[in-house]
This record gives sequence, structure tokens and C-alpha cells, in this order.
Amino acid sequence: MQGATLLGGLPMIRHLISVLCLMAVAACAVPNPDLEKQVDLGDFRLLGNVAVTTNARKMGVSRDASAEAWETALEAAVQKRFGRYQGETPYTLSYSLDGYILATKGGRLALAPRSAMSMTVHIWQTDPLDRLEDRSKQLLIFEQLDGESVIGSGLFRDGDEQMANLAAQFAKAMERWLVANGDLFGVGVSAEARAAADKDDAAKIAAQVKDGG
Repeated sequence: MQGATLLGGLPMIRHLISVLCLMAVAACAVPNPDLEKQVDLGDFRLLGNVAVTTNARKMGVSRDASAEAWETALEAAVQKRFGRYQGETPYTLSYSLDGYILATKGGRLALAPRSAMSMTVHIWQTDPLDRLEDRSKQLLIFEQLDGESVIGSGLFRDGDEQMANLAAQFAKAMERWLVANGDLFGVGVSAEARAAADKDDAAKIAAQVKDGG
């Protein structure tokens, strides 16, 4: 189950993440996803949980992280969030890590970047096994802001902590994406749900940055 980059290639992803990581110092706090209630996903049940991390690239100044470490962190976060759903219809979630920044200790404090990553997500129906291509999406994920990471988590967190933080935020973003595709699971989709998912949509974020929005 191979992931695909939807946004237009690695240079665009690198540029977008780098710009937004610097802009994010003044951004609003990102909620802790583990403190939020379980949402309604209708008849959804998680059958497969597949992370593809071997082609991930570091973006800008970043700590190193192995493909294996990323796979472990991402699959654990996805299993934690979606393993609790017990609907009648099994689905497989696959997702590829396209690129990432794990903030370092270096650089000027005022410009210390947030950790971030680009993910491409897919959902597969089970019988017959088929990837629903029209539902695939590329997401941009940023670590949770708090009193530490607002000035750069590289000063306060090690790489494993940063990956766990990003993985939890990714699982929550994937949940927003699934809610916006709730028609698959027999759930109505509101305008608010679509708007919430759009905030993670890499293509729409790129258009906003380009337009200065």
C-alpha cells in the first residue's frame, strides 16, 4: 500500500512547511487531542493500520528520525484513536509520511520553528479490497503549542517526544478527515465538519499562503 504525494512534489512541501513553521510562532494553541471526546463515525471499524515511512524526507533544519521510529509512533497513535470504534464495516487506513521537521535546539529563539510533517492519507474498503482514491488527501500537521513549544520544542523535548506529539495531532487530523467523509459510514456531514477538515488540507493551506491569507 504505497502512499502518493498529492500537493505537487517535495520542493513545494519543503517550502510550505518551512514558511508555516516560522509563521506558527504567533499562531493559536493546538488542543491536546487526547482530551477530546470520541466522535461519531457510524459503522466504521478499523481493520488495517498501515504507515509508510521509508520515503520520508527531512525539511530544513531538523533532527534525524528513523523510518522505524516514525512507523511505531504513527501506528500507535492511529490505533489508540481508531481502535475503539466497533462499527459493522471494516476499513483499512493507510498513510505515508512525505516530509517532516523535528525542531532542534539551534537557531535564534524568536525564530525557533515548530515541529511539523506532511502526510498523505488513504482509506480502503475491505470487500472488495479497494483504495478510495477520490477520498485521499494530503495533510499538514503541526505539533501542539504550549508554553514550551511556542518558542521551539527542540529546547524542551527530545525527538521521541516530538514524534509522539505530532503522531497524536495527526491521528486527530485524520479523524477530522474521516468525519468529513462520514457519508461512507452512514453519517451526515455538516458544513462545520468540512470546514474543520479543510484546516489540515495541504493544498488549501498552500493556496492561502500563496494568496497571503
